[in-house]
Amino acid sequence: MKTAVFGGGCFWCTEAIFQMLKGVEKVESGYAGGSMSSPSYEQVSAGNTGHAEVIRVTYDPAVISYEDLLTVFFGSHDPTTPNRQGADVGEQYRSVIFYEDEQQRKEARAKIDEIQKSLKDGTRVVTELLPFKQFFNAESYHQNYYKTNTSAPYCQIVIEPKIEKVKKRFAELLKQ
Repeated sequence: MKTAVFGGGCFWCTEAIFQMLKGVEKVESGYAGGSMSSPSYEQVSAGNTGHAEVIRVTYDPAVISYEDLLTVFFGSHDPTTPNRQGADVGEQYRSVIFYEDEQQRKEARAKIDEIQKSLKDGTRVVTELLPFKQFFNAESYHQNYYKTNTSAPYCQIVIEPKIEKVKKRFAELLKQ
């Protein structure tokens, strides 16, 4: 098993998306990239810890590749908006990849470059590419949020459209 750490806005959204992928064994919501040890949701949400809301994906590389994870990551959020995804605004919602080794760094850099070359309207990919240092689990009520709160308005209005988009774009990567 290997792990990957991605921040693509609200971790409730990214968690729900990556839980659908074949080869993904576990997805944990949490925080990474900041200066505070053991931050809380309230501290991260205040926007002064430097952390991003992220997910840590544990996956089987024999079933799904890191490149496929990157493809879904970039295909499920807007990597051109700094410190924002939809209505979620602040550096805690930034687009970021925390690479765990040189191979992940190279693959992520290549994917960023590929996407940048495809953009013809002058926009820039703002996804940060940073070495992984430490992951802090989010509070228990953030784990499996979509699965346990599907009737909540945020889940229906924000998460469900993203899930439907991923189902259409990446059907071959989904669990059966």
